[in-house]
Amino acid sequence: MGVGGTSPAAGKTIVVGTKDRASNRVVAEPIQRTDRETLHGFVQDYAVPDAAVHTDDHPSYRGLPRHKAVKHSVGEYVKGQAATQGTDSFRSMVKRSYHGTFHQFSPKHLHRYSNEFSEWHNVRDRETLRQMALLTAGLDGEGL
Repeated sequence: MGVGGTSPAAGKTIVVGTKDRASNRVVAEPIQRTDRETLHGFVQDYAVPDAAVHTDDHPSYRGLPRHKAVKHSVGEYVKGQAATQGTDSFRSMVKRSYHGTFHQFSPKHLHRYSNEFSEWHNVRDRETLRQMALLTAGLDGEGL
């Protein structure tokens, strides 16, 4: 399980995400703080028991069980089996969409953007018709 996010500027919301190596699924959600309690809680909410957790070297991740960190701060991105390329790739896709399409994400709706980008990622390898079927099934009962 790779976990990634960046430190928010004062008063800013950021998105933290995780990618499961086995299933290739991504989960992302907005957070207000990058303190130990918040980041450990995120990992505990989404990691399966006994999962190896790989993160960057943000100090708030220290103390996680089965944790290994890569030191992005010194240009390290892989250290043995520890790597965060999955979440880094996901974050890159979100940033490209932000700069190229949306130009702004409303903090009020950031959870919706996070869910949408996660689902795009999670169905990207499926055939187009299957993607459309999943999309329309998700709209059932939803107001526009």
